[in-house]
Amino acid sequence: MENRSFSRMGRTVGVIGLGAWQLGADWGEVSEADAHATLQAAVDAGVTFIDTADVYGDGRSEQIVGSFRKDKPQLTVATKMGRRVEQLPENYSLDNFRRWNDRSRANLGVDTLDLVQLHCPPTPVYSTDAVYDALDTLVEEKRVKAYGVSVEKVDEALAAIARPGVASIQIIFNAFRLKPLDRVLPAAAEAGVGIIARVPLASGLLSGRYDEHTTFPANDHRNFNRHGEAFDVGETFAGVDFETGLEAVRRLRPLLPAGASMAQFALRWIVDHPAVTVVIPGARNAGQARANASAAGLAPLSAETHAAVQEVYDELIRPKVHDKW
Repeated sequence: MENRSFSRMGRTVGVIGLGAWQLGADWGEVSEADAHATLQAAVDAGVTFIDTADVYGDGRSEQIVGSFRKDKPQLTVATKMGRRVEQLPENYSLDNFRRWNDRSRANLGVDTLDLVQLHCPPTPVYSTDAVYDALDTLVEEKRVKAYGVSVEKVDEALAAIARPGVASIQIIFNAFRLKPLDRVLPAAAEAGVGIIARVPLASGLLSGRYDEHTTFPANDHRNFNRHGEAFDVGETFAGVDFETGLEAVRRLRPLLPAGASMAQFALRWIVDHPAVTVVIPGARNAGQARANASAAGLAPLSAETHAAVQEVYDELIRPKVHDKW
């Protein structure tokens, strides 16, 4: 697998990683045995970057990842903090950061976290000097090796990229969410800030496995958050309404390279952008993890294919999502 660099962290990772939200909660039930099998399959396929968060299953995802990553020094594990409290800017304080950090370090079984990210906090947090001072303190205290931010909006990403201590930006970027191409990816590349592309398959829409008759379990966010009832609607199907997403997938399907699945095509499209450091598809089983990782081995897509993706976006998706995030 191709490796790419987090310049400000001084380390490289495989360009396709693993998002561990599915292993904690909100995607239906995943047993601990299945979670470990998924993690092992990903690592066997060349994955070296795993992303989790303290809120996924209220720590379950961190605990599973922590028990798995023992004696695997090749792995970089990123976690996120901040979504377990009321979303008020004043809650993003050094005292709270230390408490959240203590919990994540215990869950993951480490003294120092590889990377901690603010987990889509209120917008004012990204422009608050004291927040970055507190994050710098965590690094000085050797609680974390590096820090970054996860964002919903392009302007939040740009505010964070301007801060010299920020190592990474995690942002939704996929064939249904092209807005980061305009300013975020160029700014990050110029500043040496890593880009972690999340929701790469638009919550499975870009896997091509769903149709108008698909249903999801009651405890799956693709059921209970379709209109933003629980958290930002952009995290579910990348903010695209289900029917429009299905039509877009039908339009994209003829572009697939021979032998590639829709999901692999969607991941390869992201990997084709060199400013992306790592893309973090989720997986609920070993087969999905292996298939996702294998997308790194596909040949780069042609300029004509990228233009066709842009055309589908401009016609079907742009009017619905481009100005929202």
